[in-house]
Amino acid sequence: MVCRRKSLYLQVETKCLIEKNKIDMREKIEALMAEIAGLKNLKEQEIEALRVRLLGKKGEITALFDEFRTVAPEMKREFGQKLNVLKQAATSKIEELKSSAESEAAQNKPAVDCSLPGDIVDLGSRHPVSIVREEIIKIFRKFGYDVAEGPEIEDDYHVFEALNFPPEHPARDMQDTFFVTSGKNPVLLRTHTSSVQVRAMEKLPLPIRIVCPGRVFRNEAISARAHCIFHQVEGLYIDEGVTFADMKQAILLFAREMFGPETKIRMRPSYFPFTEPSAEVDVSCNICHGKGCNVCKGTGWLEILGCGMVDPNVLEASGIDSKKYSGFAFGMGVERIAMLKWQVKDLRHYFENDLRFLKEFETSI
Repeated sequence: MVCRRKSLYLQVETKCLIEKNKIDMREKIEALMAEIAGLKNLKEQEIEALRVRLLGKKGEITALFDEFRTVAPEMKREFGQKLNVLKQAATSKIEELKSSAESEAAQNKPAVDCSLPGDIVDLGSRHPVSIVREEIIKIFRKFGYDVAEGPEIEDDYHVFEALNFPPEHPARDMQDTFFVTSGKNPVLLRTHTSSVQVRAMEKLPLPIRIVCPGRVFRNEAISARAHCIFHQVEGLYIDEGVTFADMKQAILLFAREMFGPETKIRMRPSYFPFTEPSAEVDVSCNICHGKGCNVCKGTGWLEILGCGMVDPNVLEASGIDSKKYSGFAFGMGVERIAMLKWQVKDLRHYFENDLRFLKEFETSI
């Protein structure tokens, strides 16, 4: 009889304890829900403190989840749902308070004081190749030349065949070429801007007086004096009665405009498939004035361009009567002129984007 009474007593005590825990947890959840619902207009530091108090490792809601592990099985479903709702409500409220605090801070941000000194902007400078290119064009514009441009990706006809480079001609080996496609008329990266001259002769009315600036490509090893990419300015003048003397005078005037009024030129016989006769042009060294220095290697002369009278075959290929018209062409490397103008000894400097090098040309703008 005593054992039976003791068992009944334990059952009642356990039931009372479960009911008490149930009431305590419910009260805690309801109290936190009420607190969360009434929160508003907190500062950022207060919001962070609230987050730690409720959801931190030792937070009140975190403690309720730990307590939930000891809840009787028949209570887990009810309180599990309530705890999830409580945690979601706390998380949403904290995000809402953060958003409100950030918006209020943005509205209260002081206006920009326009009387304050501005930030110093580090301006860039013109690239030396661009400076020289435009200077060359400007000089020839004064002489009545127009500017013509063409595609960098060209066909074999305009780069070679129309310029008196027949297939298998050994002169093609003078220029190592980047070919894009092969076939009957291969596509390639142009090796010179002479292809622009061909297109001009095909389309423009006579007389023609143009300069053709542009980027060209050759499959060469990169070194201090060579690069696989460089820039050219080529010129073409076609009319009735154009002579070698006209060409010499045009180049002399250009040299004096570019390097100074005392500049002299000399012409040395040379060979180009598209001109006949052809010549290489040197200018007197503007450093030593012809006396000899390390820049001109003691000769007093600096090579600047190649030139010649347009070969009749080139004129005829573009539909121009070579018996009525004649003309001259010339071409120069822009990097070469820039190297002479500023005594730059390494061609690679033009392509490395070294700000220390480029800043040296700020005064040349």
